Amino acid sequence: MTATVVVEDARPVARPLTTNRLPKWAPAAIAAGSIALGCGIGAVAGLASHIQWGLISALLFVLVTYGLAARVEGRRQAKDRVATSVVWVAFILAVIPLVALTVYTVQQGIEVINDNFLSHSMKGVIQSGPGGGIYHALIGTLEQVGLATAMAAPIGLLTAVYLVEYGRGKLAKAVTFFVDVMTGIPSIVAGLFVLSLWNLALGFGYSGFSGSLALAILMIPVVVRSTEEMLKLVPNELREASYALGVPKWKTILRIVLPTAIGGITTGVMLAVARITGETAPVMMLVFGADYINSNPFDGPQQSLPMYIWTQYSQVNNDFGYARAWGAALVLIAFVMGLNLIARGIARWRSPKGGH
Repeated sequence: MTATVVVEDARPVARPLTTNRLPKWAPAAIAAGSIALGCGIGAVAGLASHIQWGLISALLFVLVTYGLAARVEGRRQAKDRVATSVVWVAFILAVIPLVALTVYTVQQGIEVINDNFLSHSMKGVIQSGPGGGIYHALIGTLEQVGLATAMAAPIGLLTAVYLVEYGRGKLAKAVTFFVDVMTGIPSIVAGLFVLSLWNLALGFGYSGFSGSLALAILMIPVVVRSTEEMLKLVPNELREASYALGVPKWKTILRIVLPTAIGGITTGVMLAVARITGETAPVMMLVFGADYINSNPFDGPQQSLPMYIWTQYSQVNNDFGYARAWGAALVLIAFVMGLNLIARGIARWRSPKGGH
C-alpha cells in the first residue's frame, strides 16, 4: 500500500506592487458634486447666506474625498488626500474675500477715475456735488510714505544686521523684546506719542512730516523682523568662505550677506510700506487733512488717500462722495500693487542669480 504525500506550495502569494488609485479627474468631479449638493442643501434648508452654502460644500468635499479614497486607495492614502483637500479649501476661503473685495472696488471706483479725478484737488468743490479729485491726497501719500520709508528702512535694516551678525547678550535680548512690543502697537498709540512729543512738547504744527514720524514707528518693527528672518536664511558657509579669504566682517555683510538676502529684504520693506500706506489714525491726528494741494510736507496740513477715503465716505447720503471714495480706494490698491511689482523686479534684478 503506497502512501501519498501532498506537499503544499510554499511560495508566497503574489501581491500587486501598486494599489488602486482614484482617477486624476476625481478631485474636480468631487468638488463639482459637492458644490452642487451643498447649494441644493442650502436652498432646501432655506439658508439665505451663500457663505453658508460654501461652507457646506467645503465640508462635503472633505468628507466625500475621504470616503472614496478610503474605499479605493486605503485609509493611509485617504488621510493624505484629506490633508490636501483641507489645504485647498483653506486656500479658496482665503482667496475668495480678496478677489471679491478687489472686483467690487474696481466696479465701484472705475467709473470716476479719469484725467480730471487724478489731476485736481477738492479746493472750491462742494462736498455734496460732482467734480473734484485726489491729486492733493496722492501727493500727500507719496511724500508721507516716502519720508517714513527713508527713516524706517535704514534703521530697521541696521537693527536686523546687528541682531543677526553682532547681537549677543542682554542688549540684543532687550532690542528683540522691544521690537516684538512695537510690532503690536496700535497705530493710534504711535500717533498719540508723536503728537505729545513732536507737536505739543516741541511746538511743531500739523504737517506731513509729523505723520511720517508715526508711520515710521509702525514700519520699523516690520522691517526688522522681515530682514532678520531673511538674513538668518543666508548659509553660514558663505560667511565662512569669505572669512577664510581674509575679508573683514563688515565687508562680508555688505558684499555677501546683504546681496544674497536682498530679495527677501526688499519684499519685507514693501510689506511694511503697504501696511503704513493705508493707515488713517496717525494722519488724522498729525497731518489734519486739507482740501488743497500742499507740496511741502514740513509746513502745514496735508491730505492722504486713506483720510480722503474716510472723509468722502463719512458724508451721509452723498452719492458723489461715495463714488470719490471708491475711486480713491481703487487708486490706493493700484498704488500698493505697483509697489509690490517694483519690489519683485528689483529683487530679481539684484539677486545673485542675476549676476549682480
